[in-house]
Amino acid sequence: MIKTENFSKHLRARAIDVEGGRLLMTDLRGSQQELDLSLPPNCHGFGRVHRFHRRTSVGWPENPLPLEPASRALGWDRQESMAVQVFQNAACNWRCWYCYVDFALLSANLKHSAFVSAAQLVEWYLQLPERPVVIDLSGGQPDLVPEWIPWMMDALAERGLSEKTFLWSDDNLSTDYFWRFLSEQQRNRIASYGNYARVCCFKGFDAESFSFNTKAEPDLFNKQFELFGRLLSAGLDLYAYVTLTGPSLLNIREKVGRFCDELQQIHPNLPLRTIPLEIRSFTPLRNRLPSINADAEKVQKAAIEAWTVEIERRFSSDVRLIGICDVQLS
Repeated sequence: MIKTENFSKHLRARAIDVEGGRLLMTDLRGSQQELDLSLPPNCHGFGRVHRFHRRTSVGWPENPLPLEPASRALGWDRQESMAVQVFQNAACNWRCWYCYVDFALLSANLKHSAFVSAAQLVEWYLQLPERPVVIDLSGGQPDLVPEWIPWMMDALAERGLSEKTFLWSDDNLSTDYFWRFLSEQQRNRIASYGNYARVCCFKGFDAESFSFNTKAEPDLFNKQFELFGRLLSAGLDLYAYVTLTGPSLLNIREKVGRFCDELQQIHPNLPLRTIPLEIRSFTPLRNRLPSINADAEKVQKAAIEAWTVEIERRFSSDVRLIGICDVQLS
């Protein structure tokens, strides 16, 4: 089982050069993940274009992230899909079995990564002949190196891009590094940057499913709610994902109901800013499937049905129609 505190410290030490302003970034060329890309890697192998789609599978709610936050910031009409420029840092402190990234790209391994500055990423981005205006800072786990976000904001501002682009970042709610390593000035910079939002992923609906999914200590499940609440109090524009896989169908409706209760302890409207993510098969995942509990897919199906019932029970039909950006968490 992963000892998250120690592993996070170990990875951070390998994944950032604070004095030099550089981050260990994933080079996608030659990776298993590259096999799943619809377009070749760009930015000398350190970037890729991903298209997000609002439409999902039957029985699953549509996914408006990051389409609606980006469209709101950029003044666009409703988008059904959106091309996004993605950069991945080369370290993650958890090993979610369903991750679309092969684990070799998560271990701060210099065979698959190199140190790059935020300014260099922006320079490469500007060289693209067709540039998506939405930039996703992904991973890995970006919050192992929380400096990445203000550094990118500064680099975009220096090139006159802060109002012409939208910055989106992922967070697995595993560390308090946002407060431990960023100055108050940097935290305020992130909170006040108009064209930025963050999505935090809850890795399961209870302690058992969380540990099954992440290989981390079960008691860190509750830590996710604490960290989300602290980020919300810091003034960030926050959204949430939840993955609904787990090892057991036992009492699934009650477990999903309690998960919704916990979300509403942070804010009564938070379930309306939370999007369940369907786990699908990618090349790295197919290579791990023999070791995965065969019931996980059945659990996911039962859990999304329970989630739908809970949302309909807790919110009126009119409230459920409110756009995700208009769901108030303050």
